[in-house]
Amino acid sequence: MKGRILLKKLHITIGYDILMVDWTGDQTKESVMDGCERMLFYLNTYKVSKVLNDNTHVTSIWDDASKWVAVDWFPRMHLAGCRLFAWVYSPNLYSKLSTDKSLSYGIKGVIATTFDSKETAMAWLIAMT
Repeated sequence: MKGRILLKKLHITIGYDILMVDWTGDQTKESVMDGCERMLFYLNTYKVSKVLNDNTHVTSIWDDASKWVAVDWFPRMHLAGCRLFAWVYSPNLYSKLSTDKSLSYGIKGVIATTFDSKETAMAWLIAMT
């Protein structure tokens, strides 16, 4: 992870220049909500507008949190200053479907785009000014 590490837990690592988030392992509704709230805290604290949300290491479905992510958390991320959200898919089909389900609710105010690789996601964030 590039930049400064702000938090390292079993299920999530958060760092920033661009707020960089690396989710790890099986995710539950509770771990997703906890990790998202921590991301929001750091977004507010460090006033960054770009997030690289890496699900490469996620190994499970988390669709029971999908609606909450879209209709509760993303609007608060927008209010905190998030403008660009690069979401790297997990290779796990069920995790990928959970991501797509979140996005299917519609995200307002934040440009949320999915990627198959962290490198492509980072290049997109850097190119967007």
